[in-house]
Amino acid sequence: MPVIKGLEWTFDTVASTYEKFRPGYVKELYQALFDYILINENSNVVEVGSGGGQATAPILNTGCGLTAVECGEHFSELLKDKFKEYPKFSVITGKFEDIEFAENAFDLVFSASAFHWIPEKIGYEKVFSMLKQGGVFARFANHPYRDKGNPALSNVIDEIYDEYYYKFHNKKRGVLTEYTEEQAEERAMIACKYGFTDIQYALFYRERVFSAKEYIQLLGTYSDHIAIEENIRRKFFKKIEEAINDHGCKITIYDTIDMQLARKP
Repeated sequence: MPVIKGLEWTFDTVASTYEKFRPGYVKELYQALFDYILINENSNVVEVGSGGGQATAPILNTGCGLTAVECGEHFSELLKDKFKEYPKFSVITGKFEDIEFAENAFDLVFSASAFHWIPEKIGYEKVFSMLKQGGVFARFANHPYRDKGNPALSNVIDEIYDEYYYKFHNKKRGVLTEYTEEQAEERAMIACKYGFTDIQYALFYRERVFSAKEYIQLLGTYSDHIAIEENIRRKFFKKIEEAINDHGCKITIYDTIDMQLARKP
């Protein structure tokens, strides 16, 4: 689904469910990141839009100092509790674009499935100013694609979306496609406009299988779904749950995870 701007607030209303059902990131991604830049106990790191901390632990486990920037108050409290055993971990509650950071002070700034909420120019220029010479910006995101191995189920779910989701948002359904390498490369090259060099990108893949009830809980963490009026959303989710149970009682999600890496010269 395309991002609907202005719905950033929705995630914090379902913080605990988000933390439980939103996936982390594959170990191959972190290995690629650590091959690109050495992060250790001497490193100073900022995470932009930490959410439920899906991407945080592997970076923290390097021993670095990590500051999580999170605009949601519930998420901030969740993060403080989740990573309370890490003495060099801290949380700033607020929007990244509104918070002042020292210039030339950080070795790594990274953002996982969150940077698209920040206006491009503001975000990239701010990250560039924060980084030390040779410092790195890592941007990655998960792009789920609904069960392509069960076209009958997908067709039924498309019809349900037409009736509830698209009607509510006053939109027409477009063609749903998997995230491509071309899209990943295009996103990676954005950094060139703001002075970054040594641009790299990579794609990673995985599958996740959900029961009908689990999938409904996952959908309940998406901003554009949370925004649907409650009575309509309840009917919408019930129809999807019934459709999954009528077509094998499970649904498989095919994830494409992209990562863009860029260095401050």
